Amino acid sequence: MIDTPATTLSAARHFGAGKLSASASNRGDRSMPTKSAISSSAEWLRLREIIKEKSFRKDRVYTLSSGEQSGYYFDMKPTTFNSEGLSLTCEIMYDLVSGRRGVYVGGLAVGAVPIVSGLVLYSATRVPIMGFCVREEIKNHGTQQLIEGFIEDGANIIIIDDVTTKGSSAMRAVEAVRQRKCKVIKVITIVDRLEGAFEMFNREGLEFVSIFTTKDFV
Repeated sequence: MIDTPATTLSAARHFGAGKLSASASNRGDRSMPTKSAISSSAEWLRLREIIKEKSFRKDRVYTLSSGEQSGYYFDMKPTTFNSEGLSLTCEIMYDLVSGRRGVYVGGLAVGAVPIVSGLVLYSATRVPIMGFCVREEIKNHGTQQLIEGFIEDGANIIIIDDVTTKGSSAMRAVEAVRQRKCKVIKVITIVDRLEGAFEMFNREGLEFVSIFTTKDFV
């Protein structure tokens, strides 16, 4: 059965130390940041430093995937393709997914690819998890699949993203796995820009978790 807003309430969890935006602060207790050892851990603090150094840009006006313009930008590839950055990301993120037995993790290419691949490798000596990625479009050769990797019809799924703005990229992955009758347990992102992703996932009845938010960097 696919979750709908009528049957499942979404809760946003942000592990960052920054204050909530005005809109976020009005969402009620269920959407308040969860007090967690993650946000005070050495790993979280070091990962924030790496993101600031390698991925956080504020040198000009950027056009976002949503089409809107912003004075800052998170280019997460230099972090997720960096050995230390990816290692720390996977260590933190694994704790957020490992409580679910038999779950599959995946997301939209290309942002989710290094994270999912790293999580699968990280889990090899722990409780193994299986991964997949969703293509932007079906390739016109080979197996001609939209979803690559390991996924089963009707499986429990956690969607991964590197950065969320309005949540549309992650929702494309959600919609793709729902075509396979899968149940999306939650959506996890490294950085949430606090610009509508929560509202998007809330409408879909999905739990939303971010390791950081914009407030941790600006």
